[in-house]
Amino acid sequence: MYDTIIIGGSVAGSSAAIYLKRRGVNFLITGKDIGGEMALVGLIENYPGIPSITGIELAKKFKEHLEKYKIEPRIATVSEIKKDEDIFIVNGVNIAEKTKSVIIASGSKPKKLNVPGENEFNRKGVSYCSICDGPLFSGKPVAIVGGANAALESGLMMSKLSSKVYVLTINNELWGDEVLIKELEKKNNVEIITSVFTHEIFGDKFVKGLKYLDKKDNKLKEISVEGIFIYIGMDPSTDFIPDEWGIKNQLKEIIIDKLGKTSVLGIFAAGDATDIPFKQMGIAVGQGITAALSTINYLDSKI
Repeated sequence: MYDTIIIGGSVAGSSAAIYLKRRGVNFLITGKDIGGEMALVGLIENYPGIPSITGIELAKKFKEHLEKYKIEPRIATVSEIKKDEDIFIVNGVNIAEKTKSVIIASGSKPKKLNVPGENEFNRKGVSYCSICDGPLFSGKPVAIVGGANAALESGLMMSKLSSKVYVLTINNELWGDEVLIKELEKKNNVEIITSVFTHEIFGDKFVKGLKYLDKKDNKLKEISVEGIFIYIGMDPSTDFIPDEWGIKNQLKEIIIDKLGKTSVLGIFAAGDATDIPFKQMGIAVGQGITAALSTINYLDSKI
């Protein structure tokens, strides 16, 4: 039996693992992959101490840090957590383990537009990751749906690859960092379209275009593109947590206190899966460390 199991191998989970290892805790860190959404981020210029780095490069540094301490993550997908008195059972693909405590750092997954054609053309022109799929659309027209930082970063990346980039947002202006907005507005091959609802994604075998409702004149319009990158926010990856535990809010985020504790004794959480309002890597690092130290205190109290 483990002292604790960390669910999630991205920023918060890796930070927790480093602190647990240094304190000699018997733990397992597990996730679908190591790096998570961090590895899918484009250029990062607001991570303290590292003026400029890509998400993939930063994920490699986290992995190197884990390797330094001989921490070997297990690639697995958790589907459920059960509670048997003061013991937890973590089950899923490639995992069936018992533990005295759990740190949930499962992060989040991209939100969907839920419009006709989105599921049909997923991986056939529709993508939620320009880092992963952007090079496939070199020299081709693409659309970015979203108006915050992730969408702006995607737009900047694709402006270097694509012949034409449309950035569509439901709001009447872009909402990201001013420095990103100004940089995007300078690009000759970028067209920013505000106040629109994405109505439909269409094509044959692959994406051919996108229809949108222009709120300014209430008319349905369309653009011809071969790739569509969707960046409209994230949903917490918390489906494996029993609803009857009552530790999730209406957004399915895990409710925690300032020490990373939930209302279930022995269950801690950190990172983008929690109800902390600011979803930032720097904050997730601190939350992961906090959850680890709180877990150590919990385990010590049981001794």
